[in-house]
Amino acid sequence: MKFTAVLLATAALAAAPAAIAQAWPTKPVTLVVPFPAGGTTDVLARALAEKLQQSLGQTVIVESKPGAGATLGADYVAKAKPDGYTLLMGAVHHTIATSVYKKLPYDFQKDLAPITTVALVPNVLVISASTPATDVKSLVALAKAAANPFTYGSNGNGTAQHLIGTQFADMNGITLLHIPYKGSGPLTTDLIGGQVQMSFDTITPVLPHIKAGKLKPLAVTTAKRSTALPDVPTMDEAGMKGFDLGTWFGVLAPAGTPKEILARLSTEMVKVIQAPDFRQRMHDIGAEPIGNTPEQMARQIKDDTEKYARLVKSAKVIID
Repeated sequence: MKFTAVLLATAALAAAPAAIAQAWPTKPVTLVVPFPAGGTTDVLARALAEKLQQSLGQTVIVESKPGAGATLGADYVAKAKPDGYTLLMGAVHHTIATSVYKKLPYDFQKDLAPITTVALVPNVLVISASTPATDVKSLVALAKAAANPFTYGSNGNGTAQHLIGTQFADMNGITLLHIPYKGSGPLTTDLIGGQVQMSFDTITPVLPHIKAGKLKPLAVTTAKRSTALPDVPTMDEAGMKGFDLGTWFGVLAPAGTPKEILARLSTEMVKVIQAPDFRQRMHDIGAEPIGNTPEQMARQIKDDTEKYARLVKSAKVIID
């Protein structure tokens, strides 16, 4: 009898993880977007949430918690209960923040658990349609001849757009004045209106304005051309050899979330990302769908944290 009881207890313990995964979710899941609504992070989060809630059988709520270069939203999720009901739509900006901010209330690599990278979105150098430049070379010439430094906008201090701008200025030997915004919406409005001369935003929020002829794309920042803008050269092709800086977006959970729930989330999200209709939707907005493993995403985070640490140090971008 005692032996039988031990066997039953052992079987119950072995079945516990599976039971956890099967029971979850029993209520809505919140996907936190650390940027204002309307930007690339928000667009990707809503596209993922729409399909994910179908496979999970529960509502997936997209909640915007912007501020402090996306670190407020990350901190919120890092401190949330690790039960699979609060997730973060993270981005490359979080690997940059590790070096940009003197002190963060969380550790991005220790306090958050990677699930999968949803997509890579190339950044694109865009200017107002009224600016006379037709390519990178002529834009640089205009900037050098101007009485005052050309301005460029970004989604905030220490974001990828900010650092891409500093890299662009350094490689072309020009001075640019950085203007931080709270999101792509107000930045794009001012860019079209001529309040800022250029931006290095992700393709998604500016693509409709490019198609409408209100903005001119001069170069993408990744090593390969974008499928959404196949006629636009890369920075490397425009003369800046080795220039390769893009923006990835992926989902993370609070560290300590049961591994069975993380595995379920990873499986379901990768299915969504690999589905033909989702992939087509990504291509339509200028995103390259990925859907990698948690281990691959963790490696990506580690590598980018180290890469951007070098760039931040070179650019001397520090925020208290």
